[in-house]
Amino acid sequence: MRLLARREHSRAELARKLAAHADSSAQLEALLDELATARLLSNERFAESLVHRRAERFGVATIRHEMRTHGLDEALVQAHVAALERTELERARAVWQRRFKAPPESPADRARQSRFLLARGFSAETVRRVLGATRDDEG
Repeated sequence: MRLLARREHSRAELARKLAAHADSSAQLEALLDELATARLLSNERFAESLVHRRAERFGVATIRHEMRTHGLDEALVQAHVAALERTELERARAVWQRRFKAPPESPADRARQSRFLLARGFSAETVRRVLGATRDDEG
């Protein structure tokens, strides 16, 4: 209960954390089923929480990867990714503005800014559009 009180957990993540404390895998599964029935454990709530915590700073690729590593159902991942894709450009612009505040002044600077956004999980097309918009604003 202490783990669930701190933040949402996926079923797979909670199973991994509790495995050392369970006598058998059947006991662990029974406990997880009981928590899910009592609506104390929900992969849907975990996915919403993860997206809410990460969307402001990371792109779709990073969030999709993190959701998959937590063992979430692919349909659930795709549903949240579809919503994130609609706002990716705006989120990338906000991340870029917080970090750099000024358009790239040289090709090396442009490459550095591109690497930063790509490492955050934004798509190459989104990065191109963010940095292309800054170049258009200069002229």
